Amino acid sequence: MAGTKGKQQTVRDMVLSLGLIVLAGMVMYLFVPHDDDQEPDIQRVDYRIEVITARRAAAYPVAAPQGLPQTWKATSVRFDGQEHDTWHLGFHAPDGEYVTVKQSTGKRIPFIEEATQGAQETEVTEEIGGRTWVRYTGGRYDALVLAADDDTRGTTTVVAGTGSFDQLATMVKALRTS
Repeated sequence: MAGTKGKQQTVRDMVLSLGLIVLAGMVMYLFVPHDDDQEPDIQRVDYRIEVITARRAAAYPVAAPQGLPQTWKATSVRFDGQEHDTWHLGFHAPDGEYVTVKQSTGKRIPFIEEATQGAQETEVTEEIGGRTWVRYTGGRYDALVLAADDDTRGTTTVVAGTGSFDQLATMVKALRTS
């Protein structure tokens, strides 16, 4: 058994090396400051320029909120003029939930499925600002959807997110197109 002693030393060395790596990892974890209870720092984005640009370029009246409290933080904004004039504006609500406004002149059903992440249309409607919004419920997002009509030049508007329907309605009430 000439080769057994060499194999035992190799296995012993690997076990010792692994133990040393685990010990070093534990020491780093203890000395690196971390606070698991602290809410992540969410960066606010200024969407004013994008709204002006989108309103000039889009074939429809682009909706953006006015008068929301400072506790609502805009976190993302996009306008894609090549892809059915698609507008996106995302918000971090005061209670930590996510709410987004999306508009497009694309095909209604595929756009709603994408914007709501597969939520299903319900029979429930809400009258907000003189318009009828349809409730959609889903596993990830709930939504209020305003279907395209003559006033919106064929545009579908979706207000969706992880927030409650009250939060979604608050966003809808704040939307202005000018």
